[in-house]
Amino acid sequence: MNLIEQIRENAKRQKKTIVLPEGYEERTIKAADAVIEQGIADIILIGNKAELEEKAENFGLKNIGKAQIIDPENHPYKQQFVDKLVELRKNKGMTPEEAERLLKNPLYLGAMIVKMGMAQGEVAGADNATGDVLRPAFQIVKTKPGISCVSGAFIMILKDKSYGDNGIMVFADCAVLPVPDAKELAQIAVEAGKTAKAIAGIKDPKVAILSFSTKGSAKHETVDKVIEATRIAKEMAPDMNIDGELQADAAIVPTVAKKKAPGSGIAGSANVLVFPSLETGNIAYKLVQRLGNAEAYGPILQGMAAPINDLSRGCSVEDVINVIAITCNQAIAINQ
Repeated sequence: MNLIEQIRENAKRQKKTIVLPEGYEERTIKAADAVIEQGIADIILIGNKAELEEKAENFGLKNIGKAQIIDPENHPYKQQFVDKLVELRKNKGMTPEEAERLLKNPLYLGAMIVKMGMAQGEVAGADNATGDVLRPAFQIVKTKPGISCVSGAFIMILKDKSYGDNGIMVFADCAVLPVPDAKELAQIAVEAGKTAKAIAGIKDPKVAILSFSTKGSAKHETVDKVIEATRIAKEMAPDMNIDGELQADAAIVPTVAKKKAPGSGIAGSANVLVFPSLETGNIAYKLVQRLGNAEAYGPILQGMAAPINDLSRGCSVEDVINVIAITCNQAIAINQ
């Protein structure tokens, strides 16, 4: 059984409810049908019931009738949701009228459904830009206690099984935060370690915070940031194996690690790579994916109080199914 199959099976065992705001989008509704049929998750679709049922019939889908459908124009939770949004955003001057208008937007409604505990996660982005998906999530669901930033991790499945955990690695942040400060970088490292354990099946995450320097081999303010981030991350998660600053080869190649970082507990065997900026992380995962012919799954958003995941607008039906299953696994980990 490969990793994605394991993720789907775990989702089936501890079934969660996932809300899909883009109910009218073809790949999304087809994925919803498959997820229901396979028992991966319970589904809430946002849209008009008659229109969604017509689409399902046109696509030959048999299971959409088993989804809960919430119409943003007319549903029984309207006043409750409006009151909650006003409460959440009162410091920003939110009025009941503005809250009612926003909650007709499926992305705001989806985030509120998660906030109110009706769903344990949300998946969107097949038909919307990342910023449009994340904005209501930040405003309504918000981040975990003690976490101030959201980041994006990728699970990388490599052809060469000598790297990482039998070829499985986690890269972060590759998707969200352009220039994290030391505190934010520490949070990204800790959350990436948790993602490795909860989603990638890595029982012993070994987290390397990367730099162009290894253990003082170079001096620069960006190196200082990584050193400080490593210190903070170790304080945040004393039971997690975290080290830095490490160059990429020192992090993953045992022979190089012996020369450059002989005192490190993880150098040469890191399975989680944390990059000092979004620029480096995004470039790295794409190069490994393309030049190394690796599989890349993500971005998996980290740091939210409940899992909200953003799809690529070029995603396939299978991609949507996989992200729903990943979101279920994140929700399971939060409750453990």
